[in-house]
Amino acid sequence: MQLLLAALVVLPLLGAVAALLPAPPGLKGRDPDQAVLRHGVTVTGAVLAAAIALAVGFDHDESSRMQAQTDISWIPALDIRIHLGVDGVSLPLLVLTALLTFLCAVYSYSSPPRGQGTSPKAFVALLLVLESGTLASFAVLDLMLFFLAFEMVLIPMYFLINRWGGEDRERAAWRFILYTLLGSVVMLLGLLLVGIKGGTFDMVALATDNGAGLSHTTQLIAVLAIGVGLAVKAPMWPLHSWLPDAHTAAPTVGSVLLAGVLLKMGTYGFVRIVLPIAPEGAHTFAPYLAAFAVVGIIYGSLACLALARTGAKGDLKRLIAYSSVGHMGFVLLGIATLTPTGVNGALFANIAHGLITGLLFFLVGAVKERCGSTDLDELAGRTGAALYGRAPRLGGLLVFGAVASLGLPGLAGFWGEMLAMFGAYEPAEGLSRPAFLTYLAVAAFGTLLTAAYMLVVVRRVCMGDADGIGAGAAAGGGASDGGTPSGPAASGPAASGSGAAGTAPARALPDVRAHEFAAWTPLVVLTVLAGLWPAALIGLSDPAVQQLLAGGH
Repeated sequence: MQLLLAALVVLPLLGAVAALLPAPPGLKGRDPDQAVLRHGVTVTGAVLAAAIALAVGFDHDESSRMQAQTDISWIPALDIRIHLGVDGVSLPLLVLTALLTFLCAVYSYSSPPRGQGTSPKAFVALLLVLESGTLASFAVLDLMLFFLAFEMVLIPMYFLINRWGGEDRERAAWRFILYTLLGSVVMLLGLLLVGIKGGTFDMVALATDNGAGLSHTTQLIAVLAIGVGLAVKAPMWPLHSWLPDAHTAAPTVGSVLLAGVLLKMGTYGFVRIVLPIAPEGAHTFAPYLAAFAVVGIIYGSLACLALARTGAKGDLKRLIAYSSVGHMGFVLLGIATLTPTGVNGALFANIAHGLITGLLFFLVGAVKERCGSTDLDELAGRTGAALYGRAPRLGGLLVFGAVASLGLPGLAGFWGEMLAMFGAYEPAEGLSRPAFLTYLAVAAFGTLLTAAYMLVVVRRVCMGDADGIGAGAAAGGGASDGGTPSGPAASGPAASGSGAAGTAPARALPDVRAHEFAAWTPLVVLTVLAGLWPAALIGLSDPAVQQLLAGGH
């Protein structure tokens, strides 16, 4: 188990180095590009197998205890150690990261993103470095190692957006890295303050002390500094503005990983670092965190509703990005309650959001490939997508993702949001119950707005007029990830004929392909299973959450 967790973190790095060799060892293909893409599938598949083996070997009866630990002195002068471990909080996130990265590799094998002056070697190497950094963020138990892993993911994601992204990709990539770097600088100051004042950078030791070695003032400063860095990555309103641009410009796999796992690093940091290490500071700032969270829920939902109804800059990827601001608001609200119910709900919502939003971004990428655009006006009007009639399986999956995202009971999206609101109903002792009841009411209204905009999207995209200009789009082909569309949607009188000229008959779009079926099916199945059997995740996280909130005692 100890070696398994270490291998989980190191294997993607070794695979990234191998991907840059003249020929990946042991693999062949029609050409070098196919060989390196196959290498990516192989390495990420091995990492997923290791993550599953780790989950199978994990002692579920002792999920509050750190297991598979590696603890090696690295920089003795600063007491920085290579300390790895996994408990019931981090294990689901490790498996989710390994799964989504593998599915992205499978998807990219048959639909590789295209960029100017780029190669599959660089793409696969960056994908594996990104996976390693994300896995390390959830596995390390040293504050300085956490910071290094937290920063490690920025460079590969920057290049994935900048080199393989779509329109306005350079601006989006720069906004992404500048926002997150500025937040990280502030976070580093807070981590150093905690380590110096607490006498150690070890997260387990600091959590066990439960802030005993930190004065009230130190905790306030530390929570404020660390919280800013984590809130940028979460993303919390109003520090979210980098997210819609990054998602809109990113290639499909970049959006899947950004929403599916990178956003979780921020909320995980709140649970792993802020709550147990600086409890007094967390208690002081909890009402403000909850207030920002519910504003984010309403803001994200209203932005999505405006995009869905008016079509002003109505990019479907942008809409789903704004929906993430709202969904992550529920996660932050659950954390702000400082209760086991709320924090368990936040952790569950993390996993549910990764599964559902990952699926939605895969589907939007497929729509763009087929229709040449993700603009809602074109999909609903000029292109007449009407996915139900022209690609029924794709349309059905989009509806499934939409109803899962709006929190339909029986699917994964329901439980996390419900538990977060339950936590707000009875917040931790010392927090203002009237204030949190107000936050609960606002969050509940946000769920209605979520249902509204998702149903509008379903109506416009899946139930639109199948006899519009979409025939021209289907005939012209689609668009690859990033770069320019290979067959933009047709326009003009010939395509939109009406009256005496008649309407051009809609042509069927390519429905779900084999590699798409392979990449999307696990997300659908897990979304259903998590919705029907929430105890599998909550039973795993609850003992660990109880111990973290109690200070490790």
